[in-house]
Amino acid sequence: MIEVVSESRCVSCNQCVSVCPTNVFDRGDDGIPVIARQDECQTCFMCELYCPVDALYVAPDSEKVIGISEQEAEHLLGGYREKVGWGKGRTPVASHDYMYRISKFASF
Repeated sequence: MIEVVSESRCVSCNQCVSVCPTNVFDRGDDGIPVIARQDECQTCFMCELYCPVDALYVAPDSEKVIGISEQEAEHLLGGYREKVGWGKGRTPVASHDYMYRISKFASF
């Protein structure tokens, strides 16, 4: 479930607002997205994936709000995006897997 939008990192691109399939966000008066309908979040991670500055944290438990602050989430911001290898200089975690490396060069 979406937990944090970091005001200090956000660049007001509103990609999260655009990609959210359940319309969880509203655009704030200052341009920074606001979590307006948290209970509608489906934990799809789309908002976190498309955030170009890692300003979002989506908790993996879709059933429970954990109530984490921006300061508490600082080390978690963009964590999912990092794991899948999205962003400059990142590689997917799967690329470390032996079978993933073999399948890139195998002809089936």
